Amino acid sequence: MTGVGEMSVGLAVACAGAAGWMWGAGWGSGARRARLLLAGGGAVGPPRWEWAVDRVRRLGAEWWAPVVGSVIAVLGASVLPVLAGAAGVPLLRRVRRAAQERRERERRGDAVVALCAALAGEVRAGRQPGEALTRAARDSGGLGEAQAVVLAAARFGGDVPGALADAARQPGADGLLGLAACWRVAVDRGAGLAAGLDRLEGALRAERDQRADLRSQLAGARSTAVMLAGLPVLGLLLGTALGADPLHVVLHSTAGLGCLLVGAALEGAGLWWALRIVRGAEAA
Repeated sequence: MTGVGEMSVGLAVACAGAAGWMWGAGWGSGARRARLLLAGGGAVGPPRWEWAVDRVRRLGAEWWAPVVGSVIAVLGASVLPVLAGAAGVPLLRRVRRAAQERRERERRGDAVVALCAALAGEVRAGRQPGEALTRAARDSGGLGEAQAVVLAAARFGGDVPGALADAARQPGADGLLGLAACWRVAVDRGAGLAAGLDRLEGALRAERDQRADLRSQLAGARSTAVMLAGLPVLGLLLGTALGADPLHVVLHSTAGLGCLLVGAALEGAGLWWALRIVRGAEAA
């Protein structure tokens, strides 16, 4: 009888869960239909929870630092984690922006490679260099913000190599210097532009592949540094699980505060030094 009773309870729970899921799905679709009817078939904004999630995503990952600090402050009954979380916002914002700039440089470098390949194809198709550059630039976007200036120079007989050299000052657009040299040699001296572009594209692709291979080799060292930086947090969690209350010791005693300050300084110095080595290897 006990087994039958447990089975009955399990079936009841499963049925209740299924009914709740179906009701939630029906309620969601019904609510959306109601919003559509009330709006007269017009555009309907996203639900409030979706809007809240979108706002959190737009704020940036650095704003999670005060949230985590507030949670630790509640657990440890101290205001110090809140202050530390607030102080970490500028640092995390700088890290996020640096990552965004790196991705932007990589995208612009890929666009320059695509520009060289497209320009070589247009020249081989029999188009004049100016027209070929216009078509290739519009298809690849390799000129970035300087596209209007470069295309104007190509269309009206201006200094195209000089305009390309100015465009190469954009982060990640160093390959445009090679394109400027190819243009100067090919157009001004009558050499083959397509052949030079092929060699330039091959060199840029090889350099990009080399950077990607180096980054993959250094990913292990970077992840190891980050993992070692997280070991103190793991120690605090283990101490809490064992009932030692490490947050109270660290945040409410003189010795604990001293250990916290010294440990944070050593932790920051070690992480900075490890990442500095990785960045030095990438730059070399």
